[in-house]
Amino acid sequence: MDAFKKGSNIFKILSEAVSEGIIIVNSSHIIVETNDSANQIFGYEKEELIGQHLDILIPNQYRHGHDKHVAGFMKKGQKRQMGRGRDLYGCRKDGSEFPVEAGLNPFSVYDSNYVMALVIDISVRKKAEQELQHWANIFNESLNEIFIFDSKSLQFLNVNKGALKNIGYSLEELKTMTPLNIKPDFDRIQFIEKIKPLLNDSLDKLKFNTIHKRKDGTIYPVEVHLQKSSLRENDMLVAIILDITEQEKYTQKLEETVDQRTHQLQKALTKEKELGELKTKFLSLVAHEFKTPLSGIMTSATLAGKYPKEEQQVKREKHLKTIRGKVKYLNNIINDFLSIERLESGKFNYSFTNFPISKVVNEVIYDANMLLKENQHIEYPDHIDSIYLNFDEKILELILTNLINNAIKYSSEDSTVYIVAEEIDDTLAFSIRDEGIGIPETEQKHIFNRYFRAENALLNQGTGIGLNIVKTHLENLGGTITFTSTEGEGSVFKVKIPSKTS
Repeated sequence: MDAFKKGSNIFKILSEAVSEGIIIVNSSHIIVETNDSANQIFGYEKEELIGQHLDILIPNQYRHGHDKHVAGFMKKGQKRQMGRGRDLYGCRKDGSEFPVEAGLNPFSVYDSNYVMALVIDISVRKKAEQELQHWANIFNESLNEIFIFDSKSLQFLNVNKGALKNIGYSLEELKTMTPLNIKPDFDRIQFIEKIKPLLNDSLDKLKFNTIHKRKDGTIYPVEVHLQKSSLRENDMLVAIILDITEQEKYTQKLEETVDQRTHQLQKALTKEKELGELKTKFLSLVAHEFKTPLSGIMTSATLAGKYPKEEQQVKREKHLKTIRGKVKYLNNIINDFLSIERLESGKFNYSFTNFPISKVVNEVIYDANMLLKENQHIEYPDHIDSIYLNFDEKILELILTNLINNAIKYSSEDSTVYIVAEEIDDTLAFSIRDEGIGIPETEQKHIFNRYFRAENALLNQGTGIGLNIVKTHLENLGGTITFTSTEGEGSVFKVKIPSKTS
């Protein structure tokens, strides 16, 4: 019989009076006694553990070498806390593991050696410690600055690493300081007044923007989130600080962008207003441009009807020529309108063919002759019969028609329109020069704008869209148009077209 059993009644009385779990093992590490607390902690019935090896209460991964530690401890025969410096775990009957705290007490009974282990289940405490450590880590590792200071003295009690890194002071230095040392915007009275709603519990939280001053003297904008807390009946204030330098830069940039967009919108609205005015002016022009030639056609047709005799053919031809000229003029305007519509809708398709430029030049000059004023004439370009161009024939006709008709329109009687065409490397260059009214220097920058007409040309017929169409077509096809002009002396328009456009 185990010697320990002789005093078991006394043990029972004593062990059930304590809340700790008591487990007694002999020198062979066999459990010889447990109390009810131990049975409950490990999930066993009364006396179920008696006769079991101590390893039954130890998780598998911790059993290796455990017998040697216990044997060595029994040999030394000194009380000690088990697992000092490391975590201890027990194993319940259901296999679950849990943290424990254990104290070992060796003793002898009837010349037999035993160890009594006092075991406490510290699961609740361990969980609380882990949660505390978790929040401590969050506090310390937060990228935001966190300051804790006394609500009365205002002296800093603790700060996190983010604050130390950004503010530049050490923790020892900050513990001798108050928020007033890093907030140049506040004196003590102002700051106390600011935090008073927290101190008298009229507010739970306080938020405001200010600036912080680093140890090196530099300042930066911050957003302060402040609230009251307590530790052992002492009130303290916790400040979470957000460095808003980038936010302020972004806000400033956003404001600048808004200003820029507002300015652009104002310009667009001004442009829209100008465009509206131009369109109104254009509609008035169109009404006039159609009305005048139609009136001329009607008049000439009426007058031609008054000369039915054969000998009056010359007079009839004069009026018929006027009708043909007016019809041609109207046809050109309609073609211009159609070009605008197709260009804006993206439906304009170019058709390239290889043709002699003399064919187009002859047709354009023939039609232009009907518009000539008294003693006006066109000087035909030399040496063009051998020049061929791979281009859209209708577009070339439109370009030359606009430029030559303008030269005639804005020149007086007894003047000449000069046309030159020549090949320069892979480029065909046209030059149309007139001796007309010219373009005022202040208005030359607008000459290719749609609907624009110079002030000195308002009395002449025209819609102000021809040059815009010419320039758009040339840009689409890789060509260019430029001009020089002197008011009262005339203008020269130069067109360059790639001779191998495809």
